[in-house]
Amino acid sequence: MLIPFNRISLADRELEYLTTAAASGATSGDGPFTRRATHLLTGITSSPYALLTTSCTHALELSALLLELEPGDEVIMPSFTFVSTANAFVLRGAVPVFVDCRPDTLNLDERAVEAAITPRTKAIVVVHYAGVACAMDPITEIARRHGVPVIEDNAHGLGGSYRGRPLGSLGALATQSFHATKNVQCGEGGALLVNDAGLRERAEILREKGTDRSRFMRGQVDKYTWRDVGSSYLPSDVLAAGLTAQLEAFGEIQRRRHEIWSAYYEACDEFVRPTVPSDTEHAAHLFYVLATSNAERSRLIEHLASAGVQATFHYQPLHDSPAGLRFGRTGPGGCPVTEDVAERLVRLPLYPGLSDREAATVIAAVRSFRPVSVVAVR
Repeated sequence: MLIPFNRISLADRELEYLTTAAASGATSGDGPFTRRATHLLTGITSSPYALLTTSCTHALELSALLLELEPGDEVIMPSFTFVSTANAFVLRGAVPVFVDCRPDTLNLDERAVEAAITPRTKAIVVVHYAGVACAMDPITEIARRHGVPVIEDNAHGLGGSYRGRPLGSLGALATQSFHATKNVQCGEGGALLVNDAGLRERAEILREKGTDRSRFMRGQVDKYTWRDVGSSYLPSDVLAAGLTAQLEAFGEIQRRRHEIWSAYYEACDEFVRPTVPSDTEHAAHLFYVLATSNAERSRLIEHLASAGVQATFHYQPLHDSPAGLRFGRTGPGGCPVTEDVAERLVRLPLYPGLSDREAATVIAAVRSFRPVSVVAVR
């Protein structure tokens, strides 16, 4: 393809920082670049405490460990999400309860959440799809009434906000992704944001193989020992070096992503486009259009490919996947919106390194396609 769906984008000082980290000899976890990246991340998200991890998947697994789930406990989440959102809790023996998405934002439908709650519900997981905030106030209120925490899977949402509050700061815990396809990237990486002060100390122990080694490294104890369950979730400081450069360039990264997103939005008026509620600021993580049918989506992707543009579909519903049927259950009312949009959604290339000329090529290819008619989400 002349224009791939994704292309990694290096920040200005990224190679310099990577070289510095590699030459320092301090390449293991929690080194100087880890501390710098963590400070930058808490500044962007307003979260009071962050722990870098090797992936967003591992940050979700840490969340599940912190909840002390038991087999049969239930966790409410959208069906329209990546498999890690469910897998992290299934690994603890919990049952994902899949709820439908809204027809406008494609986020967890807050109107369907309460009906899915049972005495075994231990958490509600929200995913800010495409970097557009979920309806956090009603979801948080439902969670408060039932005494369960809200976990933000904020893999898409870095830089977004809900009613003036940064995404990642709204749940008891939140997770970030720094995968190569994300707004800020270091190949593979993630973070756990801990907004509930009562979970911070244990989160640090679980992340460091169940030991209090972090306290030892700070000189708070004269030796460290095994305290709890846990695993090795620390990323190398070399990865943190690349992440530091990316986070320092976050403003410019976001400026360019929003520029491309806005150009797509203006050009794709013959399709159903993303909805951004007025009380949110989106993160410009991805841009999609909805075809009128699955067949038309295939035709659109083929049409773009013929113009040298690689586009793709997105999440397939978890509730009727083989593993979803085995490990989870579907909430009342099913997930008809999820099933519909999963068949029709097309993602366009969106990354800071996309040039104006390439963006114009994408736009021209989309505009030269003639959909049968505009069909909203059913």
